[in-house]
Amino acid sequence: MRIYVCVKQVPDTSGKVAVNPDGTLNRASMAAIVNPDDMAAMEQALILKDNTGCQVTVVTMGPPPAEGMLRELMAMGADDAVLISAREFGGSDTFATSQIIAAAITNLGLNAEDMIFCGRQAIDGDTAQVGPQIAEKLDIPQVTYASTITKVDNQVVVKRMLEDGYMMVEVETPCLVTCVKEKELVPRYMTLNGINDCYAKPFTLLDYEALKDEPLIELDTIGLKGSPTNIFKSFTPPQKGAGIMLEGADKDTVADLVKRLSDRHAI
Repeated sequence: MRIYVCVKQVPDTSGKVAVNPDGTLNRASMAAIVNPDDMAAMEQALILKDNTGCQVTVVTMGPPPAEGMLRELMAMGADDAVLISAREFGGSDTFATSQIIAAAITNLGLNAEDMIFCGRQAIDGDTAQVGPQIAEKLDIPQVTYASTITKVDNQVVVKRMLEDGYMMVEVETPCLVTCVKEKELVPRYMTLNGINDCYAKPFTLLDYEALKDEPLIELDTIGLKGSPTNIFKSFTPPQKGAGIMLEGADKDTVADLVKRLSDRHAI
């Protein structure tokens, strides 16, 4: 059994956000982190690896520097990694991204017992579309909002998190599951042995030449040209002004605070 874990390198939203003239994010100028929900998917896969001995393959689509993120995930316990990277793939929206990732997984091979794990959604877009679209394009069942995943014989049992409780779902493989980050699910750290071994583990680069013969890969359905999403406006939010600290804890300080808030019509 093999588990593909689809991960995304996203901008660290606690830092600087830069936007290109065409409305896309200027990712090269921003600090990047692994998408939090994808880390939950990674931990779910590693738990199943601990219990079943399955193979865990991390997959991402992005620029060449994303290799560093993949090496970190291999240091956490993934067996191998796949980087999907080409200029032709740049600027892809959720539709085009799911086309490319589905084609890559088809190229790598999806067997009867295999699974695909994704994060529920990415913090840079919050669309929650790529995972379900991959499942549709691979014509496999999908389960979303998974908080726990277990394997029982040939069945995968998923505990789905809903607004008012939980739902238990059984699904057959191959399947795709999107995972949510919960307090009880804490991603593990890289280990010293993992760090030492991560550069010796298999690493695959899939570019346009490697995938161009896949049925899902056509120039008019990938990249910016093949993305039906149109961005009306995208901009860097203005920085907030500096705050004001009032010294003291007496009535005069309280009166000063009330006057300031009243002058701004806050109260």
